[in-house]
Amino acid sequence: MAPQEERNYELATFAGGCFWCMVSPFEELPGIIQVVSGYTGGTLENPTYEQVCSDTTGHYEAVQITYDPEIFPYRKLLEIYWMQIDPTDEGGQFYDRGSSYRTAIFYHNEKQREEAEQSKKELEDSGRFDKPIVTPIIPAAPFYPAEDYHQNYHRKNPAHYRRYRQGSGREDFIERHWSRKIDRDSLKTRLTPMQYEVTQNEATEPPFQNEFWDSKEEGIYVDIISGEPLFSSLDKFDSGCGWPSFTKPLQSHSIKEKLDLKHSMVRTEVRSRVADSHLGHVFNDGPAPTGLRYCINSASLRFIPKERLEEEGYGEYLYLFEHKND
Repeated sequence: MAPQEERNYELATFAGGCFWCMVSPFEELPGIIQVVSGYTGGTLENPTYEQVCSDTTGHYEAVQITYDPEIFPYRKLLEIYWMQIDPTDEGGQFYDRGSSYRTAIFYHNEKQREEAEQSKKELEDSGRFDKPIVTPIIPAAPFYPAEDYHQNYHRKNPAHYRRYRQGSGREDFIERHWSRKIDRDSLKTRLTPMQYEVTQNEATEPPFQNEFWDSKEEGIYVDIISGEPLFSSLDKFDSGCGWPSFTKPLQSHSIKEKLDLKHSMVRTEVRSRVADSHLGHVFNDGPAPTGLRYCINSASLRFIPKERLEEEGYGEYLYLFEHKND
């Protein structure tokens, strides 16, 4: 990868309530250099967390993203942003109330302002929400990184982070407003019987007798129904189980996990975020660096070779393969 000074990196700044929950949706995207939690929009220099939470400084909890617009454009960052928040709430976000938890898009240049305004209008016109969109679009202000213990909180305290996302109401809200309503009758006409049974009825295809269990071709795997990106061949490994196995998803926010008690077992089911397709299960017996094994049904996936990523609208993921040895 080229040294930082040789690339035209840009900044994007978003407030979306508790900044713990606004890091992971962005950090795993291609072209994202770093995501920093911090405070912006207030009157006090270098405020502390306690000062910001007192709602006396005018600051928002926010994340500032350093990104490469040639790989992941600003408009796609906006798409991800809207899917993390309740843009109709001007008093905070979910369980967290007060001015420091308000939402806002802070633009760094005129092009960002125009794209943010257009994105907001498209969301308003979509009818997805039955109340007005109140998230303001305002000029970027000085940004102050938060204390070290707030940075990458989801990695330092994963169990508490997951409980917080669920308990705050954020996960349920995202599920309610962004999961795609699927017409099962139409699915039966476009999916094979196995694809339908796996994605809609939590069936399991036979091991060693499925399309991708031993595939080594480079590319990404997307949801067979919605096309949402799920896994990369770079994270695929031979687990010997007879199904495609991955150490991690492309982005943690693209999947969701549910407790599965069927068949007298205690397992963690993996489903896609948008289409709510059953994908498989995740186990704690995988290799480093994650120690996880995402055991996924081929019938829930469509494979896009790296040579077709641009053509099929996934051009930003070419970066992964061009710089895989960096």
